[in-house]
Amino acid sequence: MRPLTAQLRLELALIARNGESLLLTLGIPVLLLVFFANVDVLPIEGDPIDFLAPGILALAVLSTAFVNLAISVGFEREYGVLKRLGATPLGRPRLLGAKTLAILAVEAVQVLVLWPLALGLGWDPSPQPGFVVAVVLGTVAFAGLALCLAGTQKALVTLAAANGLFLVLLLLSGMVIPLEELPDAARALAYALPSGALAEVIRGTLSGVGVANRAWAVLAGWAVVGPVLAARLFRWDSKDC
Repeated sequence: MRPLTAQLRLELALIARNGESLLLTLGIPVLLLVFFANVDVLPIEGDPIDFLAPGILALAVLSTAFVNLAISVGFEREYGVLKRLGATPLGRPRLLGAKTLAILAVEAVQVLVLWPLALGLGWDPSPQPGFVVAVVLGTVAFAGLALCLAGTQKALVTLAAANGLFLVLLLLSGMVIPLEELPDAARALAYALPSGALAEVIRGTLSGVGVANRAWAVLAGWAVVGPVLAARLFRWDSKDC
């Protein structure tokens, strides 16, 4: 356990020292939550915070498990860090385990920050145990997709693609903009994406109204597809591509 614990501490320290990472994982979700909860610009009926809070929590998972992981792994792979660490006594399984635990730790901090903030803005949730399951499934799905991207592309390509996909998934997810406001084709695509399914499941498990089986199936499906793609396509050295 010592190599795993040491690597986990290192992963968390690197995240804490990276200003861009902190902006993405904490700054942007907090800014979006506060801004849209106080500025009446979204086509949302009722109190905006009831719609926004679950969506921003889903956004936190997306930013940490997909964008942040893809970019960090992409550059570590480009510089040969992953290949060297994989050849040490740490080993690849514990390296991946440390990165997974670091993601979960960051997500826990995000929840601890965003949840009280949303409560202070007037949010009144009815949380169900399925919320934790949704976060885990979403994390697995997006982490798998992040590793698939970072393990097949150059670091700068991964950087651009991760940020571009973040914007697309944000818009096609229902996290901030209700899916009912999207054109039919875009709405159908959103329902099939992991971001849309995650937002729908989290919103349902925090509102107490229940979640459609379709959304659970889509999210669980991506939680299988993402890691499978990563396992088949990931290359530890960028020279292998």
